[in-house]
Amino acid sequence: MNILISGLNGFVGKNLNKYFVDKKYEISKFNFTDETIQYNSINTYIHLAGKAHDLKNHNINDYYKVNTDLTKVFFNRFLLSSATNFIFISSIKAVSDKTDDVLYENTIPNPLTDYGKSKLLAEEYILKTKLPAGKRIFILRPCMIHGPFNKGNLNFLIKLVKFRFPWPLGSFHNKRSFCTVENLCFIINEIILNNGIASGIYNIADDEPISTNELINLISNVLKKRCYIIKFPKKFIFLLSHLFDIFNIFLTKDRLQKLTENYVVSNHKIRTAINKKLPFSTKEGLIQTIKTF
Repeated sequence: MNILISGLNGFVGKNLNKYFVDKKYEISKFNFTDETIQYNSINTYIHLAGKAHDLKNHNINDYYKVNTDLTKVFFNRFLLSSATNFIFISSIKAVSDKTDDVLYENTIPNPLTDYGKSKLLAEEYILKTKLPAGKRIFILRPCMIHGPFNKGNLNFLIKLVKFRFPWPLGSFHNKRSFCTVENLCFIINEIILNNGIASGIYNIADDEPISTNELINLISNVLKKRCYIIKFPKKFIFLLSHLFDIFNIFLTKDRLQKLTENYVVSNHKIRTAINKKLPFSTKEGLIQTIKTF
């Protein structure tokens, strides 16, 4: 199996590379700066390269240059090649930045950030292109991906519990979907191997959503560090977040939203397509990640 991957040095790329190497696949790294390189005998193109969601330091145009334009370049090379599979790792943020409803593949997209909009534009470019016979395209929309030594709010929560800092958001009751990176690698591999899986958009998530309070307890149990969950009034927390926003520390408004909002993603379509159990349950995957810290 010969696979060409863009973004091989990123978090997902490193995990996917290890997963494929263990299976004795041949992996090539795509070079965007040299259009003369010929990639022969490639079976699958996987597009991981992109600008991550960063609300603190970003240039709006960079999202479209990287997430949209580079996707077009990589996809156009696929169309001219003899490869049969194209897999684009998009994001569930291409659909919605926040929602109280479960997100499905047929949910009408309404991204509010340039990150989500740039991903959606890339999706639309792929979907509107007439596909040559014998080729398949897959747009995968993972929710928050986690794994060994990843960054982000999960890392923030682990550090908080490590230092026995009381959890002040016990009054918030939410449900969030997560995506274990090993499950994502497993799904990508199943897509490549199973020619019966149809082209299309697929949401990627672990089976069960989990609340942030449940996650705090899980981290506490794994690290064997007791963490007190305190139920401060929500109004007080919202006022406090405005103050933290000024200094860009601890519970900023953006971080508070991510830690307390509902964000549930359905994985029913991809689970039905692969017709196999995912390697890790939500809690098993989270435990694996927590242990690496």
